Amino acid sequence: MKPTHRLIRRAGIYYAFETATSKRESLGTRDKTEATQLLAAKMQSLLQPILNLRMAKVYLSGADPQALKRTWRDVLKSMIESKRGDNKARWARMDRHRPLASLWDKILIQTTAEDFMRCLNAGSVTTNKFLRIMRNYALDFGWLPHPLIPTRHWPAVKYGDKRAITASEHAQIIARETNPERRAFYELAWFTGAAQTDLANLTSDSIRWNDRTISFSRQKTGTPVVQFFGAETERVLRTLPPRGPLFPYLKTVRASDRATEFKQRCEGLGIKGATLHSYRYAWAERAAKCGYPERHAMKALGHASKSIAQAYAKRAEVIVPSLEEFEKATPEKKIISFVNIPRSVTQTEEGRCAAGESQP
Repeated sequence: MKPTHRLIRRAGIYYAFETATSKRESLGTRDKTEATQLLAAKMQSLLQPILNLRMAKVYLSGADPQALKRTWRDVLKSMIESKRGDNKARWARMDRHRPLASLWDKILIQTTAEDFMRCLNAGSVTTNKFLRIMRNYALDFGWLPHPLIPTRHWPAVKYGDKRAITASEHAQIIARETNPERRAFYELAWFTGAAQTDLANLTSDSIRWNDRTISFSRQKTGTPVVQFFGAETERVLRTLPPRGPLFPYLKTVRASDRATEFKQRCEGLGIKGATLHSYRYAWAERAAKCGYPERHAMKALGHASKSIAQAYAKRAEVIVPSLEEFEKATPEKKIISFVNIPRSVTQTEEGRCAAGESQP
């Protein structure tokens, strides 16, 4: 390697002269032997990182021939191959995500923390989540030698404010909706709290009329969900096709398009801040208000985590019952058993809960 500095003397003082920029740096000595040693130490401190990097590349190429060529685009392609369905399509779209454009052709072992921070500062919540998943994927396969940004120093994900749709807003949407399929879709979202994709994929086989249940597998988590339905839900279900998909058109529409259609209806009514996902928040809040058992709410929402069910219902204004009256109540009044009570009573209580009424 060519020397980057040479020794010069001005007014008896020795300087380190950088040949690339013609800049001088005083070595603070008039002794030539001392100045020579100081210059050698400075050269060594500058050249050692470059030498270390070259040595590391030699070792890495011996263990993994692709290490010197693997880019973040290669990581993305590998991740896409491991995904299925909508999740695969979602990852495929990340290739067009602008905040990550500067990263795709960057070689992994040459990536710095500054490269990551530049992408994170220019991006959004989506950038933060997907970049962290990609980093962990590369670390797990040994493609990335170190995390670049330690996990505890990774910028926190800050979600936008989300809210539940209110009963009055839902009533406005239903009253104005002229398309029978979409109207039934919004009504079932209100009664079941199901995610929009799970709801759109319901078929006639999902309904068991004898048991009065709706069953499906939560697409996002794979969790099976089985719900009893009440009289109002039955009224909506009777309007849908008796065979095949319950929502033949909405089943073929992308989730983003269903969300856009709903947003347009909200804008027409002057409703702000509501999305299709707001129906899940609304269901959870109504369940919390009427004392619906949390374990049942977790099952209905298709999540095994209490924290997620609580997050959905965090804005619910729950009135805590009097401990004095609760202590005096008989065990039968404190606990409702869905096994021992008649089916008609179960349906009545379910209907009251779905309507947002308090239990007696």
